[in-house]
Amino acid sequence: MSIDEKAQRPEDLTRLFVERANDGDAAGIAALYEEQAVMAYPAGGETVGRAGIRELWEKVLTHAPHFELEPPLPTLVGGDIALTSTVAKDGTGARAQVARRQSDGTWLRLLDQPELIAPAPEVSAT
Repeated sequence: MSIDEKAQRPEDLTRLFVERANDGDAAGIAALYEEQAVMAYPAGGETVGRAGIRELWEKVLTHAPHFELEPPLPTLVGGDIALTSTVAKDGTGARAQVARRQSDGTWLRLLDQPELIAPAPEVSAT
């Protein structure tokens, strides 16, 4: 694996993220995002920009977390924009990302919602 490997399909971004995170490669993770990307993390906050995302992951990866590849849900593609998502194995609900095709045909993340917890369904008494 190399920081030079680029996502040829939107779905490649998740695999590349997991590989780079497990290698402790914060710069490699940041390279998967557009310069002005927005990540809804840490919980309740936002991290803006590739440099900010790199800083965030440098801190997170000091704890050597292990990431597992999650099977993707069907990707929605409209022109140069794609919505990718997975069901989180760690019980945080779902993950969703908006990616954009770059001028060289590869894909980068524009928006990243890594923890999307669905509210509990309402139960009605009948």
